[in-house]
Amino acid sequence: MAYIMVDMESDGPIPGDYSMISFGAVLVDEQLDQSFYGQLKPISDKYIPEALAVSTHTREETLTFEDPVAVMTDFKNWITSVCKDRPIFISDNNGFDWMFICWYFHHFLGANPFGHSSQNLGSLYKGLEKDTFTTFKHLRKTEHTHHPVDDAKGNAEALLTMKKERGLKIKF
Repeated sequence: MAYIMVDMESDGPIPGDYSMISFGAVLVDEQLDQSFYGQLKPISDKYIPEALAVSTHTREETLTFEDPVAVMTDFKNWITSVCKDRPIFISDNNGFDWMFICWYFHHFLGANPFGHSSQNLGSLYKGLEKDTFTTFKHLRKTEHTHHPVDDAKGNAEALLTMKKERGLKIKF
């Protein structure tokens, strides 16, 4: 199995009505040197300025981004190139990130290379620590900047620390 840490930014709360603006992915291994970054042109006229502001992009900028079909095709090809077997989607907030990535794969390509399930980094850490009130975020080394590749890399670093220092049984 190959764990792919994903983070995304959007201009609203749900796919379809709103758009995924950008996303980043990092192959979780000791090097953390294989990553993907995509910027997608909006698919809707609707957007929430406060949500878009998190991405640090303006609406005008996003209108110059790439066609979602091309970006999702490139992402699928990248996943295939870095995974020798089944890719596992994992993110800090998989309820949100997964919803957009899964919708975009199915809507634009007809299938999701991750299948039908995802993993939640925060829940994994809570179980490892046996504490539903704890957070893993102190385990990040890369600053959380809201650039999706930075954020995915920081989360991947946290997962590696869980394995090395907290005894998490996981194979990369």
